[in-house]
Amino acid sequence: MHKPIAAAKPATAYVLLGAGVLILSYCVNAMDRTLFPLLLTDVRKEYGLGLPEAGLLSTIFTLGMAVAGLPTGYLMSRYSRKTVIQVGMLIYSGGTVITVLSYGFSDMLVYRALTGVGEAMQLTALLAVFSSYFARHRAVAVGALNYAYAFGAIVAPALGTKLLVSYATWHAPMIVFGVLGFALMVLVALFVRPWLSEVTGEGQAHTAVGGAMNLRNPNTYVLTALSVVFGLGLYGYLGMYPTFLREQLHFAPADIGRVMSTYGLGVLVSAFAGWLGDRFSPRFVLSVSFLAAAVISVGLFNGPTAVGTQAALSFCLGMAFSGTIFVNLAAYHVKAVRGDLAGRASGVFVTSVYASATVAGYLIGWLVKLFGWSTAGNVQLAALCLLAAILSLFVRPELMTRRV
Repeated sequence: MHKPIAAAKPATAYVLLGAGVLILSYCVNAMDRTLFPLLLTDVRKEYGLGLPEAGLLSTIFTLGMAVAGLPTGYLMSRYSRKTVIQVGMLIYSGGTVITVLSYGFSDMLVYRALTGVGEAMQLTALLAVFSSYFARHRAVAVGALNYAYAFGAIVAPALGTKLLVSYATWHAPMIVFGVLGFALMVLVALFVRPWLSEVTGEGQAHTAVGGAMNLRNPNTYVLTALSVVFGLGLYGYLGMYPTFLREQLHFAPADIGRVMSTYGLGVLVSAFAGWLGDRFSPRFVLSVSFLAAAVISVGLFNGPTAVGTQAALSFCLGMAFSGTIFVNLAAYHVKAVRGDLAGRASGVFVTSVYASATVAGYLIGWLVKLFGWSTAGNVQLAALCLLAAILSLFVRPELMTRRV
C-alpha cells in the first residue's frame, strides 16, 4: 500500500520545476477537453448526427470523469499520486487518438467517455498534490493549477482550428493533441519527485483547526449540490457554445477559435480569484460569482452577433466560471474536511461536477431543438446560475478548516 510522505523542503527551483511540469501536463488535459467541441460540426457532417446526439458526444467524456473521480480518491491511498497522474494521461491521450478510428456514434461515445476516465484520474490527483503541498494557501494553489486550463483553452482553439483548416480533416488535431499527451507523460516521469507529489501537509497540521472528520457533513452536501449545478452550466457552455457560434451565428472556424480563446484568457484570473477565496467568505465569493455568470449568460444567447461582443462576453464568463467558481469550489471541498481527506474530497468535487456535465450537452441540444438557442441558454446557464447563487448562502464557513 502506498503511504504519502510528510512535508519536505527541497530547493525552490526544484519545486517550481516539478510544479511547472504538472501544470503543463494539465494544460494538455485542458487542450483535449476544449478541442472536440470545436470539431463537432465536422464530426456531425461525417457521421450524420443530430444536434442532441452531437451534444452528447461533446460532453460524454464527463461521464468517464464522474465515474472515475471517487475511485481515484481511494486509488491514491494504494498507489502514488504520480503514478495515478501518468496512468490518467496515458488513458486520455490514447482515447483522443483512437477517436479518429470510430466506425460510428456508438463506439465514438465509448472512446470519448474513456478520455474522461483518464482526465479525472489526472485532475483528482493534481488537486490533491497542490492542495496538500501548498496547504497554507489551497485556493491560490488550485488557482495556479487552473492556469493550465487557461493556457489549454487559449491554445487549443487557435491550434485546433488551424490544423483543421490546414489538413481539411478533424482527424489531424485529434492525433496531434494525443501525441502531446504522451510526450508530457515522459516529462512527469523525469521531473516530478515524491517530496512534491506525495506530501500530505501533515507537517503543518498543528496550525490548522476545524474541518469535518468525514465526507458526510453540511458543507460537503451544499458544495456537492453547487458542483452538480455548476457542471450543467459550465458544460452546457463548453460543450455546445462553439456549435451555437458556427450554426446559429455562422462564424468562420477561425473566428470561433478566437472567441473560445478569450474564454481561456478569462481563466487567467484564477490565482487572484483563489486569493479572494482564501481571504473572503465562501458565501460571498460563490454567490457573487454565480450571479455574475447568470448575467453574462443572458448576454451571450440573447442578441449580440458581432465577433468582438461574443469574445468579450466569453472572456467575462471565463473569469466567472473556470477562473473563479471552479477554483474556489475545488478548494472549498478540501477545506470542508481534515487534511488527510484531501484526496477523497477532491474526488467528490470531480465526480459531482462531471456527473451532471455528462448530460449537459444533450440537455442543451434538446432544449435548442424544442425552444431555440436563447431559451436554452437562459434556462441551462442563467437560471441554474441564479439557483446556485441562492444555494451558496447555505455554506457554513465556520465549520471549515482555518489557520491559527
